[in-house]
Amino acid sequence: MARLVAAFGSSHSIMLVAQREDWMHGFRVLDRKNAYYFDRQGRPTDYEALLAAAPAHSQALQTPEVLSQRYDAAQAAMDRVADAIAAARLDVLFIVGDDQTELFRTSNNPAIAIFHGPTICNTRREPAAPGDPWLKTARMWRHEPDADRDYPVRGDLAAWLTRQLCDRDFDIAAMDGLEPGQSEGHAFQFVHRRLLRGAELPVVPVILNTFDAPNQPTPRRCVALGSALRELVALWPEDLRVGVIASGGLSHFVIDEELDARVLDAIRRKDLAALAGLDPAQLQAGSSEIRNWIVVGAMARDLELGAVDYIPGYRSPALTGTGLAFATWQTVA
Repeated sequence: MARLVAAFGSSHSIMLVAQREDWMHGFRVLDRKNAYYFDRQGRPTDYEALLAAAPAHSQALQTPEVLSQRYDAAQAAMDRVADAIAAARLDVLFIVGDDQTELFRTSNNPAIAIFHGPTICNTRREPAAPGDPWLKTARMWRHEPDADRDYPVRGDLAAWLTRQLCDRDFDIAAMDGLEPGQSEGHAFQFVHRRLLRGAELPVVPVILNTFDAPNQPTPRRCVALGSALRELVALWPEDLRVGVIASGGLSHFVIDEELDARVLDAIRRKDLAALAGLDPAQLQAGSSEIRNWIVVGAMARDLELGAVDYIPGYRSPALTGTGLAFATWQTVA
């Protein structure tokens, strides 16, 4: 039978495909224009209010020296996750990620979808033009450098999981292909390009609507989904080494180190009740991607959370940024 032998988690923030100098300067300009700010209680706010409330020591958290050190730490953490995935000798990797109006639109936006086509496409980069902003260059890094590329999908397993989850009263949107010109979303591009390093490892894309109201899955539903996937993997009759990765998170665009610590601690302690009980009001904007980690935490509860790198990626005087997290689970000895 199939066995879940490894699990991983990685932020996929635009910070992680940006350059060192963008951490120093670009985000300071970009973050002033962000329209998706919520405070640590989940109330809408804006950059000016966050700046006014920033503590006196905020400058010390995002000096050029600190930002440079954290940039290097993030690069090293991503390399460690990539190395761990390669070392796990997987036959298939489940990718639990979110869609932000990439494959879906708010006119028709499922809460949970599973892709079961034979391949999933990542499109080539748009050619750079003189004067293109650094942000476009960073985003384009997630795309293929030369030509569209079709990555393998374990479609038979994905389709079977969809049917089995529907039989367990999950409403799953089934996808067997993309529309012409469409590309897999950023959560999946990042895994293929940065963490799998282009390897031909078959994947099962599990897509959550974490971001767009009103139908985001609750934390409780995310725990239930992860638990169901855990049980179903063990029922697949073929001998497969299965891995799963949470793509995204943790808190952003306002960093909440306390929330991030609670999430990671609950995952480490396998406290599914604590994960299910997280306040959805705190899981808004980029912090909504914590849902992906909840699914994986529940799915991987027979494994032990091992190495965790947490980097508070503050990047402006208002202490905006991303709680960057990278983790590996391992089998119990």
